Amino acid sequence: QVQLVESGGGSVQTGGSLRLSCPASGYSYSRNCMGWFRQAAGKEREGVATITSDGNTDYADSVKARFTISKDSANNTLYLQMGSLKPEDTAMYYCAADRGSWSASACKTRYRGIFNFWGQGTQVTVSS
Repeated sequence: QVQLVESGGGSVQTGGSLRLSCPASGYSYSRNCMGWFRQAAGKEREGVATITSDGNTDYADSVKARFTISKDSANNTLYLQMGSLKPEDTAMYYCAADRGSWSASACKTRYRGIFNFWGQGTQVTVSS
């Protein structure tokens, strides 16, 4: 059974940094796509960053050059390093993973539908 558990959220001021973590227990697809999504109050869930099993990444335009997605394959943990945080980054952040059914070209922030497994989320609040 695949379980994704996010941690690392919190409250920071504008310009601050946070690092989110997501260990993926029971997840063992050699070819895979993992990602971070976020959902602000009253808005739809949106893709933030994705990473393939080969390390190819994709970012939403709104977070490019500020956020970095990475993965530690040894302990099956996904990370999101967030810097230069803005109030508009305030949202619940979710970790997601697919079943390894898609090609690397589908591992993009705009393809939310390919993800089969989701965590419960961790709240990030950025105050001005």
